[in-house]
Amino acid sequence: MLLALDVGNTHTVIGLFKNDHLAAVWRIRTRRDLTSDELALMIKNLCEFKEYNFHDINKVAISCVVPPLLNTLLDLSKRYFQAEPLIVGPGIKTGLSIHYENPKDIGADRIANAVAAYEKYRCPLIIIDFGTAITFEYVSGKGEYKGGIIVPGIQIAAEALFIHASKLPRVEMFVKPPTVINRNTISAMNAGLIYGYAALTEGLIERIKEEIPEDPLVIATGGLAHLIASEVKGIDRIEEHLILEGLKILYAKNRG
Repeated sequence: MLLALDVGNTHTVIGLFKNDHLAAVWRIRTRRDLTSDELALMIKNLCEFKEYNFHDINKVAISCVVPPLLNTLLDLSKRYFQAEPLIVGPGIKTGLSIHYENPKDIGADRIANAVAAYEKYRCPLIIIDFGTAITFEYVSGKGEYKGGIIVPGIQIAAEALFIHASKLPRVEMFVKPPTVINRNTISAMNAGLIYGYAALTEGLIERIKEEIPEDPLVIATGGLAHLIASEVKGIDRIEEHLILEGLKILYAKNRG
């Protein structure tokens, strides 16, 4: 089985592929002080909960944007799975032509998303990942990764309001209010965050389309995709586990 690990700044998404099928997905909080033993125990318990054998894992693919955790992930792969992991980064085969000033600067998650989307649709694409940061990627119909946009995510914005505005509370849960104008503070903050980011997303999609010579398919992914994308005009597909699919594809391209 292939273990796919998408380590983000806020959450780590764990995918388990059996016979090329995404058999299980788990989302845990990213902890920078996590040891390989703690992570192995957590994955073992999750596997047993779904009745999969932890010891059947023999392949590992990793997307990590938290550098302090890379050694932990390497140790996990080698000690517990006897596997040399594929770590998404410079020098690996992607199947895309990378048109970026410094390819080393591209986040592993952005590459994995682009690879999965182009492999599946083979057309011009805008890929929007609603994570800790919201990223927009443009891939041409020829499979050229042209770059994109990075925006602070909704969770960052909510925390910034709490930290920097003395009288505003912390938003513990994002709930879509039925109206844009609201008569209590939490609902007003939720409206600003959800509908505000929906409007931002719509605006950036339109600006990207004005700059490119193609009519792209627009795909949303990431942990908050369903919350925001449902309010955005112009999104054609929601692919919840795009990055995990990308990790599987990248493993096959580089390890066979």
